[in-house]
Amino acid sequence: MKQDEEKQRQAIVKEALEWLNTPYHHMGRVKGAGVDCGMFLLGVFENCGLINHVKVDYYPHDWHLHRDKQQYLEWLSQYTKPVDVPEPGDIVAYKYGRCISHGAIVIRWPQVIHAYIDLGVVLADASKGELAVRQQGFYSYWGE
Repeated sequence: MKQDEEKQRQAIVKEALEWLNTPYHHMGRVKGAGVDCGMFLLGVFENCGLINHVKVDYYPHDWHLHRDKQQYLEWLSQYTKPVDVPEPGDIVAYKYGRCISHGAIVIRWPQVIHAYIDLGVVLADASKGELAVRQQGFYSYWGE
């Protein structure tokens, strides 16, 4: 792993942890005030300077229950590539509803951090429970 990549990955993990306990808020993107899972990923990567600010149009909170189109995955694919083994700072994608619609940042596999309805930004063990069953793949900003 290149030195710049290692520093960027550490910055992503550090920034993500600073969002810990931020309440869940649909379409929110304010550290400490409110965020949803997609906006959490954007906020972390934007705050680390890896991507420019992304304007997101309105989407209903239950969009993933009524559509088969892989909108979340299409967005994720603009910035990342699939990888087989997750490293700190990579993203894990999950299927809720009819398509991939949730993401978490890897702290150190299997520990992840994500924004979850009713819980806000929390740490979780992605190898257990609901997250393990819904896991759809790993994606990396640094993927080849």
